[in-house]
Amino acid sequence: MRRTAAAVILIISLFMCCSDRRGTIEDAEKAYDRGDYQTAFRLYKPLAKQGDARAQFNLGMMYESGRGVPQNDAEMMKWYRKAADQGHALAQFNLGLQYSKGQGVQRDYAEGVKWYRKAADQGYVDAMGNLGYMYLNGLGVPRDNVLAHMWSNLAASQFPPSEQKKRQIAQGNMDIAASKMTPTQIAEAQRLAREWKPKMER
Repeated sequence: MRRTAAAVILIISLFMCCSDRRGTIEDAEKAYDRGDYQTAFRLYKPLAKQGDARAQFNLGMMYESGRGVPQNDAEMMKWYRKAADQGHALAQFNLGLQYSKGQGVQRDYAEGVKWYRKAADQGYVDAMGNLGYMYLNGLGVPRDNVLAHMWSNLAASQFPPSEQKKRQIAQGNMDIAASKMTPTQIAEAQRLAREWKPKMER
């Protein structure tokens, strides 16, 4: 009986802890949305240190933009990487951007491709579009028109109507790749796009 009671108390404690944690992250996001960046930072920081990927990503954004804290590229990269290592797709995409732009870190296209791929594998559309561009231009990977076509095709078909410009860019990259491909290669790229499925890390 004592063991059972102890187990119940432990479960209740864990539930209360997790419930409080969710409430705190929501409070932090609400504070951020209303422009109270100092409060948002104060709420995010302990959660991020405890390993909350959402809080880690949001801290990275705050350090990138300089909202609520002094802009700091090293801290931005640190928190994006912590979130990305836990499978946070947008953090992975942002790491890809930083490495591709050389912001906060030495430019490294291969590292950028690595993080774009992780985000794209989870279905993050912007990462698909960027991967298509990287393969088309041989940035960080050998130039590969089949993979450029495949990723650009996936991006063009998944961008919502509100992202018309991004859709057109992806379509344009797909058309450029297609102009350099044989019918067999185009068929292969289309097959790869049809058979592609996201791998959800989280």
